[in-house]
Amino acid sequence: MKLRPPTREPYAGADSGIALIIVLIIVVVLGMLAAAFAYAMKVETTLARHTTYNSDMDWAGRSGVEVAKWVLGVETQESRGVDSLKLKSMGGPGDTNSILYGLDLKNYQVTGPLGDIVATLSIDIQDMDRKFNINTADKLILDEALTVIGVDAAEASTIVSSVIDWRDRGSDSTAGGAESQYYESQDPPYFAKDGPIDDLSELLLVKGVTPAIYYGSGAGGQRAVFNRQNSLRNSVFEEPTYPVGLVNLFTPISGGRVNIYTADSSVLQVFPGVLADDADAWIAFRNGPDNAPGTLDDVVMPVGGGGLAQVPGMRPEAMQALQAYGTSQSRCFEARISVDVRGTKREYIAILRRNGPKDVQTLNLHWK
Repeated sequence: MKLRPPTREPYAGADSGIALIIVLIIVVVLGMLAAAFAYAMKVETTLARHTTYNSDMDWAGRSGVEVAKWVLGVETQESRGVDSLKLKSMGGPGDTNSILYGLDLKNYQVTGPLGDIVATLSIDIQDMDRKFNINTADKLILDEALTVIGVDAAEASTIVSSVIDWRDRGSDSTAGGAESQYYESQDPPYFAKDGPIDDLSELLLVKGVTPAIYYGSGAGGQRAVFNRQNSLRNSVFEEPTYPVGLVNLFTPISGGRVNIYTADSSVLQVFPGVLADDADAWIAFRNGPDNAPGTLDDVVMPVGGGGLAQVPGMRPEAMQALQAYGTSQSRCFEARISVDVRGTKREYIAILRRNGPKDVQTLNLHWK
């Protein structure tokens, strides 16, 4: 009699485990495909919506620019020669007797022929004359600006000369400055502008200007492409802290003079002869009794005619500087129009120049 060993049935659990793994892989792959398809459909839907509303957004953006021009034109007649922070265009409430009083520029609704709301606009008007013009600033103004920023005197001298070389059309560099020969040795190499500055960020390409000097040490949003090493500074030393930057003091487009009613304390201190105490005294005076900017009790009076003599604590040297470099009227403005058409959004940016109540020109218009 032969004994046979008992036969062992195959283990069923191994096959079921492999099947489970295969199912999980299939589920993950299908999930990834579904997510990619959903994202692609979202992109296609967004593009289709933008295409559908493209014309509506353009007309709404242009309408917002015309509203900004209308506001600036009306204020030319109503402001009595003083563009202050209490005006509607400057973000203030406007005069109670003005036709602009109560106008909501942050929620301006555009209606269609049937009275339905076709677009919602948010209109933000910035006074470009509240800063010095970088293209007309002379050596004295540039020196004062870098002093306000807190740049070391030796570095400031190099930056001032380099800015002047960047703007002028000559190829010969001034003492301590730089022309294309210097910039061609940089990595990557580039040429000096040798012309007017169109965008203030060009200063980041100028010899000696670091992101901290341009933006100020506490500012965010610095462009990584410009975050290059300052060749004028030994890397073992930490760069000083700058309370403000060039971007806070200058603009590439303006009417020429600085509006002392909209300029902040840092800009006022760039005026030769104006100290921090003088700037604070003027701001406290123009703010009125409540000492708050952009309210109905703000003091408005023309710069000339001895009006500055009424400011308590202001030195005669400061008054002369404000009269020599300052004005009470602004001519150039930047209007930012945020357009919302049925959930589709776009921002339009216009540069405006005001020559009179019925003559407000659009110098440039683009969207992003």
